[in-house]
Amino acid sequence: MSAIIILVSASLLVALGFLAAFIWSVKSGQYEDDYTPAIRMLFDEKQSTNTNTNNSNRRNDGQQQES
Repeated sequence: MSAIIILVSASLLVALGFLAAFIWSVKSGQYEDDYTPAIRMLFDEKQSTNTNTNNSNRRNDGQQQES
């Protein structure tokens, strides 16, 4: 019986901790912008200046490099 009391009190303590973290995140503005994350994938990304990052192991003439 005492193990159940310890487990229930520990679970209530963890639940109160999560509730406090949730209330803190709401008060600090974590949930203010709920529109932008849904459309973020529609925005264009800036192109990088280095275009040879994916093809660094390939030669321009289609031949394999010798090691």
